[in-house]
Amino acid sequence: MKKKTINWMIGFLLVVLFLSEAIYSFKHTNFSEQRSGETIQIVHNPYETEIASSTVLGLVLEEAGFNVRMVSVDNAIMYESIANGQSDAMTAAWLPTTHGTTYAEYEDSLDNLGPNLEGAEAGLAVPDYMDVDSIDALDDEADQTIMSIEPGAGVTVQTEEAMKIYDNLHGWELESPSTGAMLASVESAVQNHEEIIVSAWTPHWMFDEYGLKLLDDPKLAYGETESIYTLARKGLKEEHPEAYQIIDNFYWEAEDMDRVTHAMEAGADDRTAAKNWINENREKVDSWLEGVFDEK
Repeated sequence: MKKKTINWMIGFLLVVLFLSEAIYSFKHTNFSEQRSGETIQIVHNPYETEIASSTVLGLVLEEAGFNVRMVSVDNAIMYESIANGQSDAMTAAWLPTTHGTTYAEYEDSLDNLGPNLEGAEAGLAVPDYMDVDSIDALDDEADQTIMSIEPGAGVTVQTEEAMKIYDNLHGWELESPSTGAMLASVESAVQNHEEIIVSAWTPHWMFDEYGLKLLDDPKLAYGETESIYTLARKGLKEEHPEAYQIIDNFYWEAEDMDRVTHAMEAGADDRTAAKNWINENREKVDSWLEGVFDEK
């Protein structure tokens, strides 16, 4: 092929790329100007997994021109806030089991947008060096003590029920100080190769970091594999249709969440960890924005 022809083709491709970028930039800038001043409030519980999903979604909404307010509360208030219209959306509903009771209380007063992540699990976990693989095989490990997170948290409530369901756990002690205290205890136990049993959930960086394994749950005290759902307040779709569409489109994998929470655990602040993931997964993020910038 002649050099002149090659140069012409390269020039043509550069023009096409320039025009495509210009159109993309125009659409985003135009949308941002239209949305200026509109605020979307995302409510979440104080756990890293839900902080990760909420922050990622919040940054994408900001990219689309919305102001975003993030509010951290406990589970019950999180659902109530959506149901009474004080907050616009949440990405933290573990269903059908972990949050099942709370969700049932507010179900008729909110919009369920479906799963934003599938394959989530909760249960009892131990370090992989412990020679036990099932809840019903527990005997006198860890001084017959289970450590959970905050009282009232979904996984703590499930553990209380599991201790009633499994005869071999009758008489055991449940400690539920806080998420931070539980993780610190796991780290200490693993470093010293000691026994520990904790209420846990996955996806979470602690499984890779500390070499944990979920115990089999033959009586399904923690239910089967779950999904994490997105919920929105009634009326959001009509009042902020573009924001609603982005929130509805939000969907990622367990590995995505793990990347963000790992970065947070390594010292990155929430927004930086989320922004880095967004930059590394631009195609997936653009799929959430697809159609939002079309002419109405």
